Amino acid sequence: MSNQLAAGLIETRIAHYVDEYLKQLEVSRWTSKVKTMKVAVTVWEDRISPVFDASRRLLIAEIENARVTDQSYVFFDPGRPGDLSKTLAMLDVPVLICGAVSQTPATTIVAGGITLIPLIAGEVDRVLEVYAKGNSLEPTF
Repeated sequence: MSNQLAAGLIETRIAHYVDEYLKQLEVSRWTSKVKTMKVAVTVWEDRISPVFDASRRLLIAEIENARVTDQSYVFFDPGRPGDLSKTLAMLDVPVLICGAVSQTPATTIVAGGITLIPLIAGEVDRVLEVYAKGNSLEPTF
């Protein structure tokens, strides 16, 4: 393997770890400074919707003192991610947890000021429990 190729692989690996660390800091920031927060989750039955682009229902969970205290549902059009960002902002929901998401909606959601946590799979209650406690979702789900 050439030195240039090895350096590129190391750089990619380091970027991945930095990204993971920053995501964990984002979660820690919420749980350490804010006792109450809201998070949105794309849902399909009792699981995280595997594909954002096909989802139509969001669970809005209120988290207080590291546990989910309230839940409600909102319907949305995944083809209009700008509208979703505005809706989440109006509802004071700064975080969206979802499964796979196409680049255009992801970019639009993030540009709207929403923290996007994509590529998450699993049962909604379990994911919310882990997130509410300030733990990283990446290695578990």
